Amino acid sequence: MLLAHGIGGVRDLPVPDWLFFYGAGAVLVVSFAALAALWREPLLERGRRGRPLPAALQRLWGSPFLRVALSASSLALLVLVFLASLLGERSAQENLAPTFVWVVFWLGLVPLAVLLGDVWSVLNPWRAGADAVTWAWRALGRQYQPPFSYPERLGRYPATVLLLSFATLELAYSQPSDPRALALAIFLYSAITWAGMALFGRRAWLDNGEAFTSYFGILALLSPLAANEGRLVVRWPLVGLATPARRPGTTAFLAVMLGSVLFDGFSRTTFWQDRFYRVQVELIERPSLAELAGILLNLLGLLLAVAVVGLAFVAAVRAASLLGGGEGMLEGAFVHSLVPIALVYAIAHYFSLFVLQGQAAIRLASDPFGRGWDLFGSASFTPDLGLLTPNTIWYVQVGALVAGHVAGLAVAHDRAVSLFRSPRLAAASQYPMLVLMVAYTVAGLWVLSQG
Repeated sequence: MLLAHGIGGVRDLPVPDWLFFYGAGAVLVVSFAALAALWREPLLERGRRGRPLPAALQRLWGSPFLRVALSASSLALLVLVFLASLLGERSAQENLAPTFVWVVFWLGLVPLAVLLGDVWSVLNPWRAGADAVTWAWRALGRQYQPPFSYPERLGRYPATVLLLSFATLELAYSQPSDPRALALAIFLYSAITWAGMALFGRRAWLDNGEAFTSYFGILALLSPLAANEGRLVVRWPLVGLATPARRPGTTAFLAVMLGSVLFDGFSRTTFWQDRFYRVQVELIERPSLAELAGILLNLLGLLLAVAVVGLAFVAAVRAASLLGGGEGMLEGAFVHSLVPIALVYAIAHYFSLFVLQGQAAIRLASDPFGRGWDLFGSASFTPDLGLLTPNTIWYVQVGALVAGHVAGLAVAHDRAVSLFRSPRLAAASQYPMLVLMVAYTVAGLWVLSQG
């Protein structure tokens, strides 16, 4: 079973790993110098309106029939995956649920959001379920008013807690691919999401409390496609990041996005594995306690990784504000510079898992419950595990990390020249961000090289 987190292997590189680290750092320094010399006005802000797409595409994008069909299909998939996890074979190899949740959904929607924009607003099955109930309620001639107004000060913090819970299941729990564990997780998340919408209203809870709306919505800021004043427009890929993040909790949410992936890689290093198994060995005569200790140790590591990533960003922003002559904290102004990094962390750690394990979905689609069915004639499909070599994986990882951090520097620099009084102060304010980006890059590469 390939359902680990990322696929690597023994590499045969022409140069040692440390040269990649120095090379990546050098690329960031050169990029920083080029930005300071050539990028002296806020260029991203100018392209926020975008260019409207042709009328035929506008009609397709706004088609009520298409939206209803996609929403209904998504809700049906949620029900299918839940039933498969609850009633299907217990083996993760034979049950559709683990591959669908951890690969098709969690990884497969990332490129869709980056390429096509906020597709999750249409594909969200929990929204589809709430919309269906609302439509039926109104058809009966009744109106529903949520009993509470969502407190603005909470912002994205509920979504942050739920995303951290999802990461805990994936990275800290001992059996994240157990179908029964996934059934319980789907049930609990569905109950919390629909209860949140019932208490605070669909729009308020989706924007603030639903973890995947925030996750895929933030990644969709990178997309060349966006909705603007009711029209579908095309724009430069980074333009969506030019708007400051004013919603409380956005920094914490991005810290979870980055820190969870960083810990995923770190948890597979020899350093962490030695300590993890030492705890297991000490409690080997009490298996249940050993499992619990392992879960708690992983949870502690996950929380520390999130805290380190978040605090490093906050410290860099505070230093940037002081060097640029700004007043107060500027987290909201600069936090979107972390979005390209969140994307490339996900690519670097998981693209091989998506390419290789994603093939298993073809076979499992014909037999989602593991009952020996062949609904679509693909039950005998055999994945090609030779599609990616370890060297290919490494080069993609290095390229993605460097490109993402350069993009992060560009976004931060664009915000700086918009905020500070002169290009000189703007450039000076970005030295801490350069240090941060180099640290993130080297840390990411080191973790990947050790896994």
